[in-house]
Amino acid sequence: MTAPASRALTGTAFATLLLIAFMMGANHVAARLAFENGVDVPTAVAFRSGVTALVVALLLRAYRVPVRLTARHRKALPAMGLLVGVQSLCLYSAVARLPVALALLAFNTYPLWTALWARLVYGHRPHRNMVRAMPVMLLGLALALDVLGAASGLGAAGHWSRIGAGVAFALTAAATFGLALVLTKHEAGDLDGRLRTFSTMGIVAVLALAGMAYQGGFHLPTAAPGWWGLLGLTALYGTAFTIMFTVLPRLGVVGNSAIMNIEPIFALVLAWAVLGQSIAPVQVAGGLLVVATVVWLGTRKA
Repeated sequence: MTAPASRALTGTAFATLLLIAFMMGANHVAARLAFENGVDVPTAVAFRSGVTALVVALLLRAYRVPVRLTARHRKALPAMGLLVGVQSLCLYSAVARLPVALALLAFNTYPLWTALWARLVYGHRPHRNMVRAMPVMLLGLALALDVLGAASGLGAAGHWSRIGAGVAFALTAAATFGLALVLTKHEAGDLDGRLRTFSTMGIVAVLALAGMAYQGGFHLPTAAPGWWGLLGLTALYGTAFTIMFTVLPRLGVVGNSAIMNIEPIFALVLAWAVLGQSIAPVQVAGGLLVVATVVWLGTRKA
């Protein structure tokens, strides 16, 4: 989500990107609401990914997108789907355990993982801007997560016993998403984005259904707020993707703009308003530092 647009954004394009970021942040707040009312992670991922795959399939049909896959595509797409499946399950697992904004901030370290995977898999050296951004982003994340437990008053051991699992899930999501981005660029970058998304979301839905079967089937909401959360996360995610593939190209936005990485800021405000979640001022400052660094990376030319 850090590819810069090829030209200056119009006011309409900028507002549309903000709307997408808002919906993505709201999607995770809705997910937390669902988790607090009986929904488990595989059920949420299955609903979200299944409906999104259906929406994208309708777009493929409406736009008569030709399906032409090379041997390279056929090898890469299953791997990308598996990686995004792991990412989806891990990120929602983090959202279920951490304040929503902190889960998304930890996940927002994926540009670092992308640079690491590009180096390990394809031998590409990280750009100097990435090298400059790494310590700043890690400092911001350390502040946001309150690594010493000072803001929580629990001390490092007590604090990490409470947030450790959630942070591990968020960082695993960032790592797998970073690898998925690298594979997408090098192995399927020439494939229509709608085809990639349909394949990926379809595979993610199958993985989530397998996880549900392992856990005994659907875990549906036990109270009305849970239904609102489940419907909200499904509708928000599917709508955001639909806008991404139908509206943004007409507005002259190539790929995704860095402005969409302010999603954690929207999540922070919405989680406070809807869920009553709040974090210490120093954590907010750390979060803003992470977001600002990711946005800066996305607006620099490689």
